[in-house]
Amino acid sequence: MKLAIDAMGGDHAPKEIVLGAMKAIEAFSDLEIILVGDERKIKEYLSNEGRISIVHTEEVILGTDEPVRAVRRKKNASMVLAAKLVADGEADGCISAGNTGALMAAGLFVVGRIEGIDRPALSPTLPTIGGEGFLLLDVGANVDAKAEHLLQNAIMGSIYCDKVRGVANPRVGLLNIGTEEKKGNELTKQAFELLQNSNLHFIGNVEARDLLDGVADVVVTDGFTGNMVLKTIEGTAMSVFNMLKTVLSSDLKSKLAAAVLMPNLRALKAKMDYSEYGGAGLFGLKAPVIKAHGSSDANSLYNAVRQTREMVQKEVIQTIKETLEEKSN
Repeated sequence: MKLAIDAMGGDHAPKEIVLGAMKAIEAFSDLEIILVGDERKIKEYLSNEGRISIVHTEEVILGTDEPVRAVRRKKNASMVLAAKLVADGEADGCISAGNTGALMAAGLFVVGRIEGIDRPALSPTLPTIGGEGFLLLDVGANVDAKAEHLLQNAIMGSIYCDKVRGVANPRVGLLNIGTEEKKGNELTKQAFELLQNSNLHFIGNVEARDLLDGVADVVVTDGFTGNMVLKTIEGTAMSVFNMLKTVLSSDLKSKLAAAVLMPNLRALKAKMDYSEYGGAGLFGLKAPVIKAHGSSDANSLYNAVRQTREMVQKEVIQTIKETLEEKSN
């Protein structure tokens, strides 16, 4: 199995990307990695070249670049070349911690869309209190959506949860402003009907306040709403930890308490870190394309590699194709 990684994407590239790639190579004996980027900068951190090759390029898509224009004009950018390796069959999947919009454009224009999927969805696995996690899609690939798109997202999310996360018969919830069947706008009402008449394990509408309680394994919504939910969860978690830090460093007694609680607080922080589940998958493409968090460290990148490897190994894309073919017949 070969995976292509954009070595120049992300806040801590290429160092953390290279370190994460080496960690993955050590963990998975069946894996080869192609690092795409500036060879001189990559080799500065590459101490183990076993099963790691480099495709050299000095062109990079920046976070400030306009995504579609950058993908079309910067044809030798590390992200674009990583996607091209997948499109040409030289890699089984690709990963980038770079510009999210550009990766979506590269996935769509270079890797290509699965027949039967109208629009790909960006889908991270987010933490739950019980530690199981849930898949939220879409979180920003498509600001506007139709009911049929939410059904397609539910199908893809269910297959991923079953194949990669090992959740048998995953519970699918439709994000809404109430749990009652007739709640919501026209999109959610139409999507509810489609999901209810599908072969999925649809449990009905779910509210945002219940997401971290693990109310569903797969939660579907439009990209506009999903992105706001994602950023609200991120912001709330960071704010809570910052408030705890302030309280626990306010006086000597609090500092002593903090010293005792520190291992538990670190464990809690790790539990709420969704990068532990891997990156956000761009579901609906002809091959696995994973968006790692922009601030990815070596461990986050390793988790994204693990996730991509499992998607390839367990033939997630092929299963999505077969399911859609059965649905259309």
